[in-house]
Amino acid sequence: MQNAIFSVDQHHFEKLALEVFRYQSVHCAVYRKYLQLLKTDLTKVTKLKDIPYLPVEFFKYFDIISGSFIPEMVFESSSTSGKGVSRHLLSTSVWYEKSFIGSFLHSFKNPEDYCHLALLPSYLERKNSSLVYQVNYFIKHSNYKESGFYLDDIDALTKQLHKNESVGIPTILWGVTFALLSFAEKKDIDLKRTIIIETGGMKGRRKEIVREDLHNILKKSFHLNAIAGEYGMTELMSQAYAVEKGIYKCPPWMKVSGREINDPLSTSDGKRNCVLNIIDLANIHSCSFIATSDIGKIYPNGQFEVLGRLDNSDTRGCNLMVYQ
Repeated sequence: MQNAIFSVDQHHFEKLALEVFRYQSVHCAVYRKYLQLLKTDLTKVTKLKDIPYLPVEFFKYFDIISGSFIPEMVFESSSTSGKGVSRHLLSTSVWYEKSFIGSFLHSFKNPEDYCHLALLPSYLERKNSSLVYQVNYFIKHSNYKESGFYLDDIDALTKQLHKNESVGIPTILWGVTFALLSFAEKKDIDLKRTIIIETGGMKGRRKEIVREDLHNILKKSFHLNAIAGEYGMTELMSQAYAVEKGIYKCPPWMKVSGREINDPLSTSDGKRNCVLNIIDLANIHSCSFIATSDIGKIYPNGQFEVLGRLDNSDTRGCNLMVYQ
């Protein structure tokens, strides 16, 4: 079952997801208890739409583990609300690396072929950030020695971007939202060979801003036609990417569906605004069926937008918008 996850296709996704569900309904103690409290008849779960989703907030209060293992590492979310952090226990870092490399390849070229520049100041303050681990891996394995992290040295970052542009180095600038906005306000750079990937997160530093306004500011300052985005979170092993227009595409082992805003146990056709449920089969060692607090819209081809968050939900590093 585990060996099939990263090679699954759309025709076999449901079958594999149901196998993962049957495994986790027994071997994930927290998910098993949750299903019991919902009085879920496991024998009647025969389709994707029958699978209950575990609220993402459970990662704040419980160790979500499927099977038995001593964690090699633990990822932790940020907490700007003072309500605690989510913890994701990893059986092995190699599994996470396989997932985020595969997720990246589904939307871009080989990560080694880019120079990775990272403007992630708030994340670097956290040793257990899954985003920092991912970007640091890309930096270390890049074919370009110019790759690296930048904190408050905007002048050095600007100089490196100019150099990369002048010699034709394909570059990705990873940036947390508030840092990219600050950068855009201070500098005006003509970027032709650079992809900007905003990872979300105002982190309480600035007023929240809708994605369209954010991207318009960045596109104007950096003379780009599009801004890319990453949708990921501490509780997931995989990431979805929006190459343009804020529309995210999942890797084959990840699928997004919807539920009605006022009914956490319902399903939605996704044609109107709904709350996002995520299946991430790479979460085989925790729980693959996550009910998020993100409001979005799902397209017939499985791609999706993120429009905001439910009222009273915590501010999270991977999201930036207010629902309007």
